[in-house]
Amino acid sequence: MYTYVHAADVSGFQARLIRIEVDIRDGLPVFEMVGFLASAVKEARDRVRIALNNLGLKFPAKRITINLSPANLKKEGTSFDLPIAVALLVAFGHLSEKCMEDTVFVGELGLDGQIHAVNGVLAMILKGREEGFTRFIVPEDNAFEGSVLEDVDVIGVSHLSKTVDYLKGEISMNPVRESFSGLCVRLSSKEDFSDIAGQEQAKLAAEIAVSGRHNLLMIGPPGSGKTMLAKRIPTIMPSLTMEECLEITRIYSICGLLSRERPIITERPFRAPHHTCTQTALTGGGRTPTPGEITLAAKGILFLDELPEYAKSTIEVLRQPMEEGHVTISRLEGSEDYPCDCIFMAAMNPCRCGFFPDRDRCRCTSGEIHRYLDKISEPLLDRMDISVEMSMPSFSLYGGHGESSAEIRKRVERTIRIQQERYVDETFSYNGELSGADMEKYCQLGSAETDYLKEFFEAEECSLRRLTRIIRVARTIADMREEDSISTTHLALAISLRSINKKYWGGDR
Repeated sequence: MYTYVHAADVSGFQARLIRIEVDIRDGLPVFEMVGFLASAVKEARDRVRIALNNLGLKFPAKRITINLSPANLKKEGTSFDLPIAVALLVAFGHLSEKCMEDTVFVGELGLDGQIHAVNGVLAMILKGREEGFTRFIVPEDNAFEGSVLEDVDVIGVSHLSKTVDYLKGEISMNPVRESFSGLCVRLSSKEDFSDIAGQEQAKLAAEIAVSGRHNLLMIGPPGSGKTMLAKRIPTIMPSLTMEECLEITRIYSICGLLSRERPIITERPFRAPHHTCTQTALTGGGRTPTPGEITLAAKGILFLDELPEYAKSTIEVLRQPMEEGHVTISRLEGSEDYPCDCIFMAAMNPCRCGFFPDRDRCRCTSGEIHRYLDKISEPLLDRMDISVEMSMPSFSLYGGHGESSAEIRKRVERTIRIQQERYVDETFSYNGELSGADMEKYCQLGSAETDYLKEFFEAEECSLRRLTRIIRVARTIADMREEDSISTTHLALAISLRSINKKYWGGDR
């Protein structure tokens, strides 16, 4: 007898649908599996056999062959246990073939028949939905990952015996359903922008960075509030849309970072890896490529505190992802393309002691200052849209009592809506994502503005990349002020938000 069921797995960063074929015929009793299988998949033979035996089902004395198709793709992981068991039960005649229609099975089996969670279930559900499947039978601990999808049924199962009873129609199981709006109620945070005393320019820079998705560098002495401000930036970012929520959750599901208590990511990520992290941890990689911190920060913020303390080779690998919005990791076993559409933010002291250029307090020699600042290369600085200096705040006991995060977030959301309406027919939504051709279309400058930029370009001898990023920031400033065209006022503010580059990295230090 021949039959098949549909299963799914994750390879690298992509989910795949796999067809599990079972053939049972007369011959010497043997149970073999084929189809380019990794060790964990080959071991499914023993897990399934024992689980079925413990369920009271004996294997017939026949030749059993299981093929995982397509056979040219390597199969890894333990997500095939449950579909293999179901396929065998159908082939043995214990289940009807009708129970498999439009259904994808995913799950790992314990020897006692318990069904355990696997990584990447949301990615598998999204792939199956794309291919037209409407029902997904997955481990109970993974079921909530697909609970917000209204056009498919996600059934969570905890034991093979209950799965069999459900497929026979002896018991009923309701699909897991959760309201997206209910899940995405914004959590109250103890951290708020009103806690920050002074630092008006830095707060403005943060608002511009979030509004247009621009990279931000903060430099200042210890205790000036750089880290404090960075941790509060997520509170002024808009809430996630359903598409963004699913994309972030898909990434975290593949990486195994979801739990039963947190099955769906509803808040924008804020990733702040320690300065001892490696290139692989930051951008992704490994023998079998896996996503890094820059991918886990998708739709949110990647914050590197004490930037010069990172190995220079580590932060230099960020240059290409910051420019292109994705990173390609190539290894012997495959190549993967990971998204990294996040806002990159960094904070640093101006020298190792932290008090340059205040020579009354700074203990560093001129050479030590040069070596410290030279850890940040000019190409990396060029990719920072905004660079802002923070000074020591004035005396304040219990916070700044300035604008709250909610007030700033309203302005940010308004500015983002303006951009989304402008770019409704484009593949991007933010000013920070504008390419050269797009800027010619959406950032047209008058003669006065062109002459102003030309004078700046010739006087500062800056790169075209820096000039491009200044125009992008000016476009965001104009949107914040609800003005259609970019003026010299907008350009001047955008330039002033990069002026510290020359103070610290140009001329005498």
